Amino acid sequence: MREMIKMVIVLTILACFSGGVLAYLRNNTQDRIDNQVLEFVKGPAIRNIFEGAENNPIADRFILKDGDVERTVFVAYYEGEPRGVALEAFGKGYGGDVGLMVGIDIKENKLIGVGVTTHAETPGMGAKAKSDPSFAAQFKDQTVDTAIKVTADGGSINAISGATITSRAVSNAATEATEIYNKMKDQITAEASNVKKTEATN
Repeated sequence: MREMIKMVIVLTILACFSGGVLAYLRNNTQDRIDNQVLEFVKGPAIRNIFEGAENNPIADRFILKDGDVERTVFVAYYEGEPRGVALEAFGKGYGGDVGLMVGIDIKENKLIGVGVTTHAETPGMGAKAKSDPSFAAQFKDQTVDTAIKVTADGGSINAISGATITSRAVSNAATEATEIYNKMKDQITAEASNVKKTEATN
């Protein structure tokens, strides 16, 4: 019995020590992980949407609380003032969630552009949502006041051939982003006007 108690104590100590080490490693690497995601996952979509921006939209970002959810908003300067904002939303695709960065012109209340950030869609089919610029181009100038849909659902977005589910996921994500924007517009525009411009880097 005494040996069993010793074994339990040793295992408990080892478990606590291992848990502490893992927590320490996570806390000390989380910032680096977040920066990598920003730069290599979300960054390409943001830079593509805000091509020609006078600032660095990735650096010029802020976080707003939307209930229990934190929303990261990226800001783009044009003609010396904050003109565009972008936020990420998700739609249910064929292989899982499709992440979409959506840029919005806060003066015109129209989409500047969109870019897929994450997906698990079929290569050569649904994956074209990220790689085919002609598909993404259809979202430019869509209004934030109406739902964005594929033609099969009564909208104006032509679905990718053989990938209607993915196309619908992207449209749904774009609609979700506009709904978030409309709900939080006053907060977003007020905070965007307070963002100090960070010079763009090549």
